[in-house]
Amino acid sequence: MIALIAHDRKKQELVDFVRGHLDFFREHDLVATGSTGALVNQELGLHVERVAHGPYGGDLLIGGRVAEGVVKAVFFFRDPLTAQPHEPDVSALLRVCDVHHVPLATNVGSATMLVAGLRAQAG
Repeated sequence: MIALIAHDRKKQELVDFVRGHLDFFREHDLVATGSTGALVNQELGLHVERVAHGPYGGDLLIGGRVAEGVVKAVFFFRDPLTAQPHEPDVSALLRVCDVHHVPLATNVGSATMLVAGLRAQAG
């Protein structure tokens, strides 16, 4: 399973990234925070399991799945220039990815490398 998360100002950027790698994302079960998942589903037609919105615990729910070993990669397009009211939850998710050695991409550059790495690992 792959997790998709994006702050409000980065949602369209994440959708555009997924669109550019549709063949890759179609091969995986997807989970996303609420509005990010809805946008990916509406714009791309991909089935995405949706959990709560990030500020309502969605980041923590995905972090729990990382800790359980269910999520193998996280694509979290963060907005580094806007303060987030749920920053402690964001930090917890980043920390759990580090603790469990789960790769995390936070922008298009790292996401491109993560897709390439996961493809190489599968092939």
